[in-house]
Amino acid sequence: MMTIRDSRDADVPVLASIYGHWVTHGLASFELDPPDPAEMARRRQAVLAGGYPYLVAEGADGRVLGYAYASAYRTRPAYRFAVENSIYVAPDAGRGGVGSALLAALVEACTARGFRLMVAVIGDSGNAASIGLHARAGFAHAGMLPAVGWKHGRWVDSVLMTRPLGEGAGTAPAP
Repeated sequence: MMTIRDSRDADVPVLASIYGHWVTHGLASFELDPPDPAEMARRRQAVLAGGYPYLVAEGADGRVLGYAYASAYRTRPAYRFAVENSIYVAPDAGRGGVGSALLAALVEACTARGFRLMVAVIGDSGNAASIGLHARAGFAHAGMLPAVGWKHGRWVDSVLMTRPLGEGAGTAPAP
């Protein structure tokens, strides 16, 4: 049993812990040093102030299992209908459907806000779990940036995947 809900201020320490694990041990994020809870709180506030969703998956025991949010894909005005997603699952909660549930809820929340395209920028072309998660959610491969980052002593690719939201590019957005 899992619930997807809006994040709360009280969630920030666990969000920082989850993210910190992946910064330290993974390639999904190209950050080298984990941000502290104060910085995570500042980033979360910026996402929310921009009108984007910031969600958490909560287990039946009340424990936060993961989180997801959308943010601006790029800051120039013509990109205003495109969002970039971010999903991080607690290291001991992987392969339990947490990422899928978060991504589905994030797609729904962004569609309801009128966004037309979601972009996934996936760290590491070998990240089969994230690539598969996005493919199962209707994302299509849009490209790869080879050796765009240096982390953990090696070059790391970024995989780009996209998914239309709502009417996608089929119609003009509302004025």
